Amino acid sequence: MAQQGGVPVDEAPCPHPASTSAMNIEEEKQQQEHCVEKPLRDAFEKFGFYVGRYPWWFLVIPLLISAGLGSGFMFFKKNEANDIEEQFTPSNGRAKIERAFIKEHFPPNYSQFSTARLYTEGAYVSFIAVSKDGNILKKRAFEEILSLDKKVHDLKVSYNNIEYSYSNLCAKVGNSCLPNAILDAIYHNANLVESTAFIYPTFNGSFIGDRVGGVKLNGGYIEEARAVRLIYYLREDQEQDKVSPEQYLKMYIQEFPKSLSDLKWIKVSYFTSISRQEEFEGNAKKVVPLFSVTYFLAINFCIISCMRLDCVRNKVWVATLGVVSAGLAVLTGFGLLLYCGMSFAVNTASAPFLILGIGVDDMFIMLASWQKTNVKDDVEDRIGSTYAEAATSITITTLTDVLAFYIGILTPFPSVQSFCVYTGTTVLFCFIYNITFFGAVLALNGRREASNRHWLTIRKVEEDHKPGESKFYAMCCVGGVYNEETGAEIEHPVCAFINNYYGPFLTNRWTKAVVVVLYLGYLAGSIYGCLNIKEGIDLRNLAYDDSYVIKYYDDESDFFSEYGPRVMVSVTESVEYWDSTVQDEIETCMGNLENYSHVDSELSESWLRGYISFSKQMIDIKEKNAFIGNLSKLFHFVPSFKQDVEFSENNKTIKASRFFIQTVNVNSSVAEKKMLIELRKLAKECRIPLLVYHPAFIYFDQYLVIISNTIQNVVAATCAMLIIALLLIPSPICCLWVTFAIVSVLMGVAGFMVFWGVNLDSISMINLVICIGFSVDFTAHISYAFVSSDKESANERTIDALYILGYPILQGALSTILGVLVLAAAASYIFRTFFKIMFLVIMFGAIHGIVLMPVFMTFFQICHRPRL
Repeated sequence: MAQQGGVPVDEAPCPHPASTSAMNIEEEKQQQEHCVEKPLRDAFEKFGFYVGRYPWWFLVIPLLISAGLGSGFMFFKKNEANDIEEQFTPSNGRAKIERAFIKEHFPPNYSQFSTARLYTEGAYVSFIAVSKDGNILKKRAFEEILSLDKKVHDLKVSYNNIEYSYSNLCAKVGNSCLPNAILDAIYHNANLVESTAFIYPTFNGSFIGDRVGGVKLNGGYIEEARAVRLIYYLREDQEQDKVSPEQYLKMYIQEFPKSLSDLKWIKVSYFTSISRQEEFEGNAKKVVPLFSVTYFLAINFCIISCMRLDCVRNKVWVATLGVVSAGLAVLTGFGLLLYCGMSFAVNTASAPFLILGIGVDDMFIMLASWQKTNVKDDVEDRIGSTYAEAATSITITTLTDVLAFYIGILTPFPSVQSFCVYTGTTVLFCFIYNITFFGAVLALNGRREASNRHWLTIRKVEEDHKPGESKFYAMCCVGGVYNEETGAEIEHPVCAFINNYYGPFLTNRWTKAVVVVLYLGYLAGSIYGCLNIKEGIDLRNLAYDDSYVIKYYDDESDFFSEYGPRVMVSVTESVEYWDSTVQDEIETCMGNLENYSHVDSELSESWLRGYISFSKQMIDIKEKNAFIGNLSKLFHFVPSFKQDVEFSENNKTIKASRFFIQTVNVNSSVAEKKMLIELRKLAKECRIPLLVYHPAFIYFDQYLVIISNTIQNVVAATCAMLIIALLLIPSPICCLWVTFAIVSVLMGVAGFMVFWGVNLDSISMINLVICIGFSVDFTAHISYAFVSSDKESANERTIDALYILGYPILQGALSTILGVLVLAAAASYIFRTFFKIMFLVIMFGAIHGIVLMPVFMTFFQICHRPRL
């Protein structure tokens, strides 16, 4: 019996599906010589013979290789690549180029600090205070907020026996730390909060729209508010002999939560600029313990599915060591790549769970083929026959899976590349260890069975039952039963059930009708889901579930989503700003940007507008020298504008400048993508060379490439799968069914993951590519077995194909699901998402293999060739 698609041993390996007339044996043998499958079978048979003859060599050498290469894990820490931006944003993203320009031309000034003028998120600590009684603008609430503000200022870190507080480390405006506008508005006095009339969204020249949330307005004034957000920025330009901002940030994470237990009137969530990264790095540590649970489940499943009541034919040790073989492959593959310096992203930690399932699948192929050999033959010959039968199956499944993973390297997401390299390489090692280490285990077990020894005690037992012996004695001390007609082991009860009950039931006309109706419902749901798929990874999902980061993101989403990024609009080349035509063109460009629905035109900031308005009252700037020379007067009144103009070295021209627009209601991935595309489009249409930039655009760039890259990978993987199918199973009819199955399973997975709350992002992209490999695994050979069957009717050929392949498909599907099952309990979106999509892939793939494909093939009277 072959795996998910194994080729039955009694079928000719290279069929011609259109043969309808009798073909004599000599002609068919000549045809086989030109097939890829025939040489492959012969090579595997010879190799299997040597494994059977010298099993200890093939057992020990893989163990030594694993021990050697496994030591590569000592470089694990060195090769960890957990930077969120690096791993989960496109490596060739446009925003990264734009950031480089802003960094070069507009470096931040930490003595005249402005948050909008940073080219990164900056270094900061923050907390959001939410009122417990509905309105936070109350004296009692602000007394607690001010106490927390004092805690932030009083935090101290030591360096070289010198203590540093926030006042020593803060980003400054003049000689003072950057103020929190809402506290300055009440002069840090809680008694004034209820009597102060706050104008929204600006107050006394300060923008407070992103600092006061959940507001209820009355004539432009804040009547009530639910939340207040305070942010404290740190300098990042300190000399090497001073304390780093990171020390203060870590101290804040450690000490600030201790201040929250006694609060009566407010609920507080907190965050720092390093929180997301630190919590993200903790994901892998939380999932590692689950691997031992997976190993336990996999071993027990294999033992149960391979268990026999016959004390000689029992395959307990074979099944256990089959799982060990997959574990050795993980150790070897990962160790080798760590030795080579391949970066290891956090999401790659889910790879061993999948690899364990794939490795066990190959074990089932080998074991099923072994059980069909003649028990009286020499072990070498039995292993050779096992390898010959399993050759096509394990080669196809390995090639399709490995290619599917390696094609994923084409994506611009380093996290995907890391996962695909590690998984693809280790799947290849799974294949190697199955034909060496596990083959040796099978051979040694064969020697035990040949001498009729007990599976546990290794003592010889009787082959025949004696009169009067108890049933218990018979089960424990008598064994070695086999089918005397075929010489093979007794068939598994599940195979008999499929042949006698499931196959006839599935081919009943009423069952077929129900299957067709259900499939139409499946298609409808898949199409609906595909049309409503969401793109991009939500940064909150990179932290584990019980992280303090999640609470902060939730509060931010609930109360501070009205105002989005404050976007830089930069003129990238030197232009004649003093020319009224150029001024009009810049104003037109700014006007087009401000008229966009996601921009508030009242909150823009432009040094040029301010300068023109200023000049009308005091000076004439229509000539170049006057324009350049009088800018210092503008900077005297508005110092922050000085950071928006870059002069040439001789101060005679302006090399670059920038303005700011305020986005609004950018509160979903759809809005983020739409806003990014539209702003870039408007900037491109402007005659003045412009770019638009905000640090968040680094992450928004994923929306622009995720669909195109997914389609690219899926198409490339599908083409590769079909080429492999044509080479190893050269039947055009089979390839048509393979194509149908790939498209159908892919649509189902992509559509139904929407119903399970999974976005199309760099994590799910991996699984959609994997989906293609498993679609081939489950369906390619079931259709081949159908067209190659010698039964007369389509129904009989379907039953025959299911009898040969049904149980291995079930074993493979269940083992792979068990391999990833424990990830459903992971306290991390990354690993739960991996489980969800892999579950959909395996479930839909298996259903197509043992339900849908067999039914659909009965509707077509496909010509088949006779067996030899």
